[in-house]
Amino acid sequence: MDRTTKEKMRLGIFVLVGTVFLVIAAYLIGNNQDMFSRTFTISTVFNNVNGLRLGNNVRFSGINVGIVKSIEMENDSIIRVKMAIEEKMRKHITTDAVASIGSDGLVGNMIVNIIPGRMSGERVQEGNQIASYSRIGAEDMLGTLNVTNQNAALLTADLLQVTQALTQGKGTLGRLLNDTLMAGDLQKMILNLKQASGRANKTIADLNAFLEKVKFEESVAGVLLSDTIAAERVRSVIAHLESSSIHIDSLTRNLNTTIGEIRHGKGAVTYLLKDTTLVRRLDSTMLHIQEGTARFNENMEALKHSFLTRRYFRKLEKQARVEEEN
Repeated sequence: MDRTTKEKMRLGIFVLVGTVFLVIAAYLIGNNQDMFSRTFTISTVFNNVNGLRLGNNVRFSGINVGIVKSIEMENDSIIRVKMAIEEKMRKHITTDAVASIGSDGLVGNMIVNIIPGRMSGERVQEGNQIASYSRIGAEDMLGTLNVTNQNAALLTADLLQVTQALTQGKGTLGRLLNDTLMAGDLQKMILNLKQASGRANKTIADLNAFLEKVKFEESVAGVLLSDTIAAERVRSVIAHLESSSIHIDSLTRNLNTTIGEIRHGKGAVTYLLKDTTLVRRLDSTMLHIQEGTARFNENMEALKHSFLTRRYFRKLEKQARVEEEN
C-alpha cells in the first residue's frame, strides 16, 4: 500500500514538472513567434525569395521585429510576402522603407531585412505594401564567376600567344624588342623629331618677336585691314585682274586655234605661206601694177602739157591755190 502511494506521488510530480516545462516551452515558442503580442501586417513583392520560409524572422535595422506570415505566388514572376510586425514598431517604419532578403549569418536561415527610409513618408498602416530590393543570389554570382573565369582563360591564352610572338621577334613590336638596328633607327628618328620640334619652337618665337617689332598700324597689312577704301580698291584690282585673265585666256585659245589651223594647212595664211606659185603670181602682179602706175603718171604729165587739156589742168591748179589761201 505504501509502495503504491509513493509511485503515485512520483507520477504526480513527474506530470506536474512535465506540465510546467510544456507551459514554459509553449510560452517561449509563442513569444518567439509573436503569438502573444499585438501585431500588424504589411507586405512586399519579390521576383525570387531565395529559400525564404514561413516563420522566418523579419528584422528592422538589425532588430527582430516580426516573422514571415505568408508567401504567396501571384504569377510566374511576382511572389508576395506578408509579414507580421510588432505593433510597437509601427511608429518607426515609414512607407518609403525597402525590404530585402538576406541570410542570418553565413549558413543561417533566410530573413527579411527592412531598411529604414528617409523618414519623409507616412507611417505604415495595416495591409500597406513597401518597396523591395532583390539582391544577387549565390547561383547568379556563381554563373557570373564562371563566365568571368572563362573570359580570363581566353584572355590568358591570348596573352600567352602575344608574349610568345614578342619573344620570337614576330610582328612590329617583336621586331622592335629584338632588332637592335631598328631600335637605334627609332631612337634617331625620335631625336630628329625633338630637334625639329625645338627648331620649330625657335622659329615661332623669332616670328612672334618680329611681329611685335613691326608697326602694324603703319604697315601695308594694317592699311588693308583698317582702311575700307583701300580694301575696295584692292577688290576692284582683283576683279579687273580676273576679267583680264578671262580675256587673255580667250585670246590665248583663239591664238592656239589659229596656230593649229596654220600647222594643219588650213586658212588663207597657210595657203599664202605654202603655195609658191601664188607667191610668184603676186610678185608679178605687183610688178605690173608698179609699171602701170609709172606709165599712168607719164600719161598724166603728157595730158598736162597737151594743148587740148592744158587749160583744164591750169584751172584745177588755180582752184587749189585759192582753196589753200582761204
